[in-house]
Amino acid sequence: MRFGALSLIWGFSFLFIKLGMQTYVPLHVTLGRMVFGTAVLLVVLVFKRERLPRFARTWGHLTVAAFFLNALPFSLFAYSELTIPSTLAGICNATSPLWGMALSLVALSEDRPTRRRVAGLGLGFLGVLTVLGAWQGFAGTDLTGTAMALGASLSYPIGWIYVRRTLGDTEESHLSIAGTQLLLATLQLGVVSAFFTSLPHSFSIVSLLAVAALGALGTGFAFLLQYGLVAEVGPTTAQMVTYFVPVIAAAAGVLVLNEEFGWNTPVGALIVLAGAALTQTRPRRTVTGTDTTTNGTGTGTDSGVSARSAPDAVASPPAASPPSSPSASPSSPSSSPSPDAPSPNAAPPAAASTNGHAPV
Repeated sequence: MRFGALSLIWGFSFLFIKLGMQTYVPLHVTLGRMVFGTAVLLVVLVFKRERLPRFARTWGHLTVAAFFLNALPFSLFAYSELTIPSTLAGICNATSPLWGMALSLVALSEDRPTRRRVAGLGLGFLGVLTVLGAWQGFAGTDLTGTAMALGASLSYPIGWIYVRRTLGDTEESHLSIAGTQLLLATLQLGVVSAFFTSLPHSFSIVSLLAVAALGALGTGFAFLLQYGLVAEVGPTTAQMVTYFVPVIAAAAGVLVLNEEFGWNTPVGALIVLAGAALTQTRPRRTVTGTDTTTNGTGTGTDSGVSARSAPDAVASPPAASPPSSPSASPSSPSSSPSPDAPSPNAAPPAAASTNGHAPV
């Protein structure tokens, strides 16, 4: 039930963005998303009688994390959908694991590449070129909008790596960290919106409900749902949500918005997902007595939470896609951040994406 609900929520996030921008400008859609998402987590914080982080150092690092995992990618996805269909935005969101692996090779010395993961990286970017129709000179594709969507997907692993390096020893609860991160992102977007936009000239109930759903469901509730899913089925199964998000985003775009695409879009999307799956493989570890050895190149057993490509993964996403756990030690920023059995003091998947991933 949680698996299906989370896939649907993150998959429909790109549709909600498009519907919201029928009336509001991108920054207003993103700010509204953050307000509704933050409200959900703050209500849960109050209900559980948890407090926000106590140390200024934690707030400082979360300010940076909020920018890269929420404010920046959410805004870029919104601006991208001014010129590209929600279908393409959802597919671009699925490239977060590819960016994560590429960056981890440079930024994380302990994250060693394998032939399979390098092959996955190459295959994934080949899929991106297929989606964009590179052999046709990218005809019919808005490169600026596509670059924004890819930039949003790149922002997530940058944030994950930063969180891993700076908040790995935090003792705050996952809910406290996530709520603070979303609160800080809301404040950032509020300041930017005040300087660069004016109040909306009109209101639409459809657009308003879309923004409310995007925030309350895709950013706030999705984080709680994802954490419960990891506790129920473990990170390996939970991270499979990542691969259903672009499929649902494409279906929603076609069925609700009547978006059209050529044969290269679904074919390229499948190639991207196959490449992303390969980048998530880890050496299989076996333990004999007190010795730990590595055999083969099978799927890893390291704890983590899925990186949401998404639109949320904190639960950021497309997108987010977004999120990573400071207290966990995933072997790659593109892997899922929460432990198999989350403890009360475990840090969150970085607030969509996430995906948390994004998700969105």
